[in-house]
Amino acid sequence: MLGFPQGGIPAHPVSCARPVGRVFMAVYGLAYTGLWMALLSPILVGLAMRVRVIDPAHADDSLSLVVGVGALTALFANPFFGRLSDRTTSRYGMRRPWLIGGALGGAAGLMVVAQAASVAQLLLGWCVTQLAYNAQLAALAAILADKIPASQRGTVSGIVSISLPLGMVCGTFLVQALVDSTLAIFMVPAAIAFACALVLACALQDSRLASVQRAHYGWRGFLGSFWINPLRFPDFAWVWSSRLLLFAGVAVLLTYQEFYLIHQLHCPPGEAPHRIFVSTLVQACMLAAFSLLAGSFSDAVGRRKVFVSSAALVYALALLMIAVTDSYRWFLVGMAITGIAQGTYLAVDLALLNDVLPERETQAARNLGIFNIASVLPQLLMPAIAPGILAASGESFTALFVMAAVLVALGAWAILPVRGVR
Repeated sequence: MLGFPQGGIPAHPVSCARPVGRVFMAVYGLAYTGLWMALLSPILVGLAMRVRVIDPAHADDSLSLVVGVGALTALFANPFFGRLSDRTTSRYGMRRPWLIGGALGGAAGLMVVAQAASVAQLLLGWCVTQLAYNAQLAALAAILADKIPASQRGTVSGIVSISLPLGMVCGTFLVQALVDSTLAIFMVPAAIAFACALVLACALQDSRLASVQRAHYGWRGFLGSFWINPLRFPDFAWVWSSRLLLFAGVAVLLTYQEFYLIHQLHCPPGEAPHRIFVSTLVQACMLAAFSLLAGSFSDAVGRRKVFVSSAALVYALALLMIAVTDSYRWFLVGMAITGIAQGTYLAVDLALLNDVLPERETQAARNLGIFNIASVLPQLLMPAIAPGILAASGESFTALFVMAAVLVALGAWAILPVRGVR
């Protein structure tokens, strides 16, 4: 039954998690989709539009500043708010307040972004947006660990993976449809994200934590929000490393795709945006299709490692294909293969992570937040490393993509030492 339960259920019922129905899976996926719509639409389109209006003379530098500081904010926000979610003793549960509060805070941040009259105001609004939506994201991720039994984690992880490309496509469609209203560009996706979070909050049978169960939280606890001992939890460390290495390749492909098309495939600069849209659409379709297929198949056969490791290796091979191709047609083939590989990897990797997640009963959200650092950190590291690779190789994008392929291949190898799951 929908609605906030007055009694709730005991905290951390993970060990006896019962199978969830398709309606809950759909609502959970919609909450993720709404969040990605609100958070990624500004990154893909909205922020660049605002920067060109606010500071047209230094648009590139200002956009880099806003996006970079926002990514750094997200890097720390997810595990920090995950720790707070794990310690929440609200009568409404541990995750529900952060679902609703994060969606409201994100909408407030986007309101500031939409009305900003200076780069400083834009930066402030975007940092508030990142803080709030990463608080919501931490709660969303914890629900997978809290409520989804091992037999369904592949399927639900596949649905979560589909939400990313779906949110990107729907968000950019809304931006194009609402292009005449700056306020609507940001606030309509924010409203959809809030509505989806509210539906999930009503459907969720949230766990409740008694005050006596909450441990002391001081400076040591705060610093511990960003660290898990790899010697104590080696499986988590290997899965974290694999995600970091795969997303290093993803970051290179996304960041330098336009320059690659112009300089290596000799695409006219005016045609690059359209070609990027086509390639992104091809990749997103493959990602969405194979996320659900791979997640469900992984549940059926009861195996994770072979899917994750093989998918990373295929992604590395696709990057090599892109590195050496001299035609846009074969570039699209390579992008399609990256979509297949990334969809398979993300769906099963998330399920694998939840199978080996340390301290699940007490710190699920915090530990999932630390895991999310592996997805965000390459967005900061690779743009700093890539210019050196290009300079040393005579501006060779082949060398850059080969380097990315090597990193992703190492990510495939990093799954092999995991012992806690097949």
